[in-house]
Amino acid sequence: NGGKFCGGFDINVFGRIHETGDISLLPDTSTETTCYMEDARKPSVAAIEGLALGGGLELAMLCHARIATPDAKLGLPELTLGVIPGSGGTQRLPRLIGLPSALDVMLSSKPLASVEAKRLGLVDAVVSSAELLKVSRQWAADIAGGSKPWIRSLHRVDKLGSLVEMHGLIQKARENYIRAAKNTPQYLACLGVIEEGIAHGGYHGILKESKVFTELVLTDASRGLVHAFFSQRAASKVPNVSDIGLKPREVRKVAVIGGGLMGSGIATALIVNGVNVILKEISSEHVKKAIHAVKGNVTNLASRKVLTQDKAEKALLRLKGALDYSEFHDVEMVIEAVIENIPLKQKIFSELEKVCPPHCVLASNTSTIDLYTIGENTASQDRIIGAHFFSPAHLMPLLEVVRTEKTSPQVILDLMTLGKKIKKVPVVVGNCTGFAVNRIFYLYGRGANLLVHLGVDLFRIDQVITDFGFPMGPFLLMDLSGYGVTVAVRETMSSSFSDRTFESPLVDLLLKSGRNGKQNGKGCYIYQKGMKPKPDLSVLAIVEECRKLINIMPDGKPISITDSELVEM
Repeated sequence: NGGKFCGGFDINVFGRIHETGDISLLPDTSTETTCYMEDARKPSVAAIEGLALGGGLELAMLCHARIATPDAKLGLPELTLGVIPGSGGTQRLPRLIGLPSALDVMLSSKPLASVEAKRLGLVDAVVSSAELLKVSRQWAADIAGGSKPWIRSLHRVDKLGSLVEMHGLIQKARENYIRAAKNTPQYLACLGVIEEGIAHGGYHGILKESKVFTELVLTDASRGLVHAFFSQRAASKVPNVSDIGLKPREVRKVAVIGGGLMGSGIATALIVNGVNVILKEISSEHVKKAIHAVKGNVTNLASRKVLTQDKAEKALLRLKGALDYSEFHDVEMVIEAVIENIPLKQKIFSELEKVCPPHCVLASNTSTIDLYTIGENTASQDRIIGAHFFSPAHLMPLLEVVRTEKTSPQVILDLMTLGKKIKKVPVVVGNCTGFAVNRIFYLYGRGANLLVHLGVDLFRIDQVITDFGFPMGPFLLMDLSGYGVTVAVRETMSSSFSDRTFESPLVDLLLKSGRNGKQNGKGCYIYQKGMKPKPDLSVLAIVEECRKLINIMPDGKPISITDSELVEM
């Protein structure tokens, strides 16, 4: 009804449980009740329009058939909240679509489009909204009349494969999550529950599922992830912007200035989400290199099945290189993504004011420079805003929307809306040193550098942070971001907080030795095409030189510190 079959469990209940510790607030959806519906003598068919997520999909899988509209989305996103599906999803989904596909759906938490769901066997037919109820009713009548199969998901075994194959798949999946299991227990728990059903039958599986679900609700992982869920929702509500009746203007064409690591990533994020892009660079060679980088990003997304080949090809048709401003006459937004150089950015913005239409949003991807400084030579302060993406920009979900006191509410709303369109989480922040993320993250990096000077191995620091659950440690991240960004952030933060910073010469020594992280294939790690970054042990000599320049080790000896103490720091 209204494009939403069922979005699942009311997540507000999780919040109340976390506040009170009262697990009895969970709704009583017993195993007996759900199985009674599935085993009933009257056939049921789920007519799915819009969303069937979490408990909504579990409800649909209790039915004997599922009919969906073309725009329907089906999925089990529970793991993103620190729990597992709790109403039979871990048992019924593998029996409907096979274990490999079910593992992918549950562990990734990504919804399936209805056409893909039909291909896998989760959906029986895809029909128009106008035909949905008619077809669903007829399907139920056909089941009752015997002309359509009466399928009870929990009793199916034809898609499961052999026990040896299934245990092998689960073990392989388990290896990907063992390292971070302490802080994200829901992944191994989900695999364990699936395995229980495979070994002892679906009914035993859902009994264990119910027990494990209840246990996970009270974990720190669930508390933190539910908090993040509500924080993300709250971020879209900005006083005097989202509550004053403004409507976002459609952004169909964006110019990106600068095709380096960040600019090519931003361009990628835009074109794969339906936005036409003009990518401007300073020379034909730079344009060629930038477009090649974008093509590489899109190809990588297609190889990882994030995009279909057809969508990847269509995305690249939205990209056009440029050497001048001749194509800027009809752009709705410009995102400047050049190096952190104040005179260069000021020159660009003064030029943009002359060549872009008067309604065009003028955004800078700066991570460190005051926006007033960038736009001080223009008369368009109300159109200037920060659009701070994070590297790699086509993958990282966060987008800092940086407002000044002069930025108009319409411009803020337009950038927030575009951010959501390209699948980012826009967070509005003030125009201050480091904005929000770098202001916090700078201390994380400084702490890691301080530990190196105290004698802790930098590769150990990265490993400990990865074991904790982060996708990478601070030094690998520094490599991927590029040392220029590190230097620029350091200079900005040091000038604002000179009495509160610890400055290591490590990045300067790395640059002096010809290293620049992933950009030139050499940093703290070695980068080779098609291979994971490998620690470069030769960098330890540079670390020793760094420690000699600033020697703060007590009595000249490395400190003794446990892994848990490193994490707490």
